[in-house]
Amino acid sequence: MLVCMTFSIVIYQVASNEVGIRLERLQSTLQRSNRLNQSPTQLIVSEIRADELDKAASNLSIELLYINLIMLFVGGFGSYYFARRSLLPIEKAHDAQSRFTSDASHELRTPLAVMKTELEVALRDDTATKESLKQVLSSNLEEVDKLTKLSQMLLSLSQLDSVKLKLCSVNLTKITHDAIKNFNQPKNRIKLTSKGQQMVYGNETALADLVKVLIDNALQYSPKKSSILINVSKQDQSIKFEITNSGTGISPDKLPFIFDRFYRADLSRTDGSHNGYGLGLALAKNITELHNGSLTASSILNGDTTFKLILPQYSKDLIKSN
Repeated sequence: MLVCMTFSIVIYQVASNEVGIRLERLQSTLQRSNRLNQSPTQLIVSEIRADELDKAASNLSIELLYINLIMLFVGGFGSYYFARRSLLPIEKAHDAQSRFTSDASHELRTPLAVMKTELEVALRDDTATKESLKQVLSSNLEEVDKLTKLSQMLLSLSQLDSVKLKLCSVNLTKITHDAIKNFNQPKNRIKLTSKGQQMVYGNETALADLVKVLIDNALQYSPKKSSILINVSKQDQSIKFEITNSGTGISPDKLPFIFDRFYRADLSRTDGSHNGYGLGLALAKNITELHNGSLTASSILNGDTTFKLILPQYSKDLIKSN
């Protein structure tokens, strides 16, 4: 508004001077053409000049006033609208960060409290045997392993928020096969189906972590003797990775939130038989988005749950475009 007012004053001065100059030229022309009656004509022209100059200045002032009022309302409402739009994602990010900090503190505090309680009990027990102390240390070691796993997941998530991955040709079939071996499951527990070697354009380390998360999630939420089916195939100009497991399933009202950090659809965060912090799927989603892919889930209560991952197929044209 200050800039608009400044320009209005400048425009007013320039326009007033221009009108004055033109009226003076008109007056000079009329005087030259009426030399015989110079005095009366000069008086009339001077009055006309002064009157026209006043009218021009008045009209110009009113027009500039209207323009400034319009700019005030349009600029005010426009600024408010765009400011709200600009601040909305910042507000969401701030809220998400606050929730994330609160949830992380909660998850870190629980195992530390367990360790502290067990150690205090052991120290106060004068009759504690070597075997009982070993059990306490063993229990504390389990909690340390949980904290280590949680810290690694948090570190991975924070790095993915700012890192730019180096992409190249990656054999998704081979990565999946290697990941299955690392879980040391009984033979035919995890069944992989793939037509040839499916090549994707991505980062090998990140995609290996992504596949491990999806397999680990399927193992955690399915009966021990049930089969887990993985299918890697081509879909149009992309590669599809699909993993299906049976179990209790996920209810439709909870399905949209399973990729949120620290969210667990079936149990409270720290209770229950499933070991996890609700970070795996959030990590998988982040990795997928960094690869310009998509990760979706579908589930039937007391039935099958399927995660479908779509990644760009490796091609020379894709490399040139990137």
